[in-house]
Amino acid sequence: MTQLQATPSRFAIEAHGPTLVVRIDGGPLQLFDADVALQLEALVERVDKDPDVSAVVFASKHPQRFMSHADVKWLQEGGAAYVARQQTGAPPPAPPEGYVGLDRLHAIFLRMNSIGVVFAAAIEGQALGLGAEFAWACDLRVMADTDAFIGQPEVLLGIMPGGGGSQRLTRLVGSHRSLVAILDGKPFTPAQALEFGAVDAVVPKADVVARAIELAHHLGKRDKAAVGAIKRAVYFGGSLPLPDGIKLEAKEFLTLNVSANGQKLMLAYQRKTAELGELPLYVPGGYDAALGAGQVV
Repeated sequence: MTQLQATPSRFAIEAHGPTLVVRIDGGPLQLFDADVALQLEALVERVDKDPDVSAVVFASKHPQRFMSHADVKWLQEGGAAYVARQQTGAPPPAPPEGYVGLDRLHAIFLRMNSIGVVFAAAIEGQALGLGAEFAWACDLRVMADTDAFIGQPEVLLGIMPGGGGSQRLTRLVGSHRSLVAILDGKPFTPAQALEFGAVDAVVPKADVVARAIELAHHLGKRDKAAVGAIKRAVYFGGSLPLPDGIKLEAKEFLTLNVSANGQKLMLAYQRKTAELGELPLYVPGGYDAALGAGQVV
C-alpha cells in the first residue's frame, strides 16, 4: 500500500494498485458541503483521465458516519437567495466561482455514472440524505453490519431528496419500496439494505473497506473503455424506451468493436480457439481464469 499526499485537502487518498481509497473529511459533523462537492468533482476529473486508476473506494474519516447528510445551511441559504430574487424581480446574478448548485452536483454524480472507473462506497457508519445519494451514485456499496443505516430523511425537514435519491434509489429497490421509504423518512438497516438490493454486501465494520476494495478491484480489471460504455448503457439506456435503449447500446458496442483493444482481444480469442480446438471460455477453468483476470487469458 502506497500513501499518497492528500490532494485535495478534504480527501486523504491511498493507492492500492489501480484502486484508490479516498477517506473524506466532512468536519466534526461529517457533512457533505459545497467544498466536498468541488473536491469530488476534481477527483472524478482526475481518475477519468488517469489510465492507471481503474477503481475508487470512498470511505470516511469520521468514526461513526459515512456521510451525515448535506450541510443544511448550504441548502437553506441557496433557497433563501432564490426567494429573494423572485420577490424583487431581479435577474439571477452570475454564480460566483466555485458555486455548487443542483445542476453542478448532478453533473458530478452523472459523470461518475458515465466513466470507465468503478466507484464503491464503503459505508462503515451512518449515511442520510445527500450522504445516501452519494452512495447511490456509486456503482457498488458495502455496508457495516452494525452501527450503520442509510436513507432519505428529507421529508422530515419539509423537503424531498434533491441529489438524485428519488431516482437512483427507485432504480435500485423498485418504485413502491423507494416511495414508502422516502415518504416515511426512516432509513434502511443493514439487513434491509441488503435484502432490498440497496447495497451489495454487509460485513463486519472492520472489513468494510477491505471488502469494498476487493469488489472494486475485481471489476476494475475489465477494460476501462468497456466499463464506461457498459455503465452508460445501463444507467442511461436502462430508463429509456426499449428502442432508444437498444440504439444507445448499439452505439456503445460499435465504438468498442472498432477500438484497438477490442480488436486485439477478439483476434486473440480467435487464435486461441484455433490452437485449442475449443472455445477458450469452454475449456475447463477457462471461464474462471477470464473472470479473475478481467479478460480472456
